[in-house]
Amino acid sequence: MSRNTIARIDLSAIRANLARIRSMVGSSRVACVVKADAYGHGLSNIVPALHDADVLAVATVGEAERCRQYGWSGRLLMLEGPANADEIRAACEHRCELVIHHASQLKLLERAPRLPQGPYWLKLDSGMHRLGFPTDQVGTVHAALRRVSGDQPVILMSHFACADDPANPMTQEQLARFDRAVNGFEGEVSLANSAAVMNFPASHRDIVRPGIMLYGVSPRAGQPVASLGLKPAMTLQAELVAINQVARGEPVGYGAEQRCPRDMPVGVAAIGYGDGYPRGLRQGAPVLINGRRAGLIGPVSMDLTTIDLSDHPEASVGDTVTLWGEGLPVEELATWANAIPYELICGVTARVHMQVLPEFIS
Repeated sequence: MSRNTIARIDLSAIRANLARIRSMVGSSRVACVVKADAYGHGLSNIVPALHDADVLAVATVGEAERCRQYGWSGRLLMLEGPANADEIRAACEHRCELVIHHASQLKLLERAPRLPQGPYWLKLDSGMHRLGFPTDQVGTVHAALRRVSGDQPVILMSHFACADDPANPMTQEQLARFDRAVNGFEGEVSLANSAAVMNFPASHRDIVRPGIMLYGVSPRAGQPVASLGLKPAMTLQAELVAINQVARGEPVGYGAEQRCPRDMPVGVAAIGYGDGYPRGLRQGAPVLINGRRAGLIGPVSMDLTTIDLSDHPEASVGDTVTLWGEGLPVEELATWANAIPYELICGVTARVHMQVLPEFIS
């Protein structure tokens, strides 16, 4: 029996979302974040679709190398910077720009026989306390970076902790702290992630760094992606491989905890947590059967998921089950899994077939 479990990737949505981002940020340039295999959408699919990006941003050397393999010849940024001397050599080979966020990286640059051309991105910790130099060290660190890099241009950057909540004062506090720290320094500035692109126009500055919104997913809980003028790029689908009549009171799935409230048809879809469909989904979590809603019954297992088909008497083996995407936003499904949509789209596993819609192959 064939297992037809597919993530359909719409490249026209990616291009349209990039155009929408540009319309929101005016003259700011756009660094498209394609880390984590383009947020689960497949670097090999997404890189060729982003020929209009100003910069591609990745997390690791391996991701940078793959971007070059897939034809990207433009600016390429390593968001975590170098971890060792080998990564500096690789950054030179792949013509990467580097984020420098820690004193240990300055030491690596000092010892390296060869450095990539700039600009270099100096990351300041404006309050998130994850990566970045303390803001009160900006003068010393900026001078050290210019010295070891041969006076290459320096882009000043930071990252927001709470930009997805426009009512939270922390973003404005981070902005003010950053601006006080860099007052008097020349160079471009990059601050805005997807949420800040949406919610804090004052943070757009010279270069924005959208990630999740590029893929048509809202970074803000409760804000539908359609209201932002964005289109989901991934639709995850499987097929019904069985339909069973199960009597009232009988259990469904592992643990035998979920029991049928009535005599009912139970559909079995060929997808599970081995494909990245979250095991923690609550009962009743929505799916689409041929475009109409149904709900889960029983726990998600590794390869299979069981569905209440009481309202779908016409359903038959081979019918399409949509787990998220067109008609069922991944943001909605994430709430049923007590997760964030990032987890779901990044968690799709390698055994799911990525299918670029034929009419959108470039």
